Amino acid sequence: MNRQPDMRQLMKQAQKMQQEMADAQAKLAEQTFDGTSGGGMVKATVTGAQELVEIEISPDVVDPDDVEMLEDLVVAAVRSAMEASAAAANESLGGLAGGLDMGGLLG
Repeated sequence: MNRQPDMRQLMKQAQKMQQEMADAQAKLAEQTFDGTSGGGMVKATVTGAQELVEIEISPDVVDPDDVEMLEDLVVAAVRSAMEASAAAANESLGGLAGGLDMGGLLG
């Protein structure tokens, strides 16, 4: 027996899931995530929308003779903050994508 999904119910579920996803994305975008490097000498802050909003650099790490090290520390701190943001997004949004019951439509 082939059970056909109720298309109205399916559309209703899709709309609900879409709204939940939009709400979760908006909430995530309001959050900030920090990443550090050099034992905390460089700190980067990004939003849940992966937007870099702040860099803090300790004066102790600024060496005019070794600019490359400072550049590497900044990149490492930004990567760390982005990874924290991406992990939160995956945790927050990952479960929503699997919430649509297709009623056997795909299987």
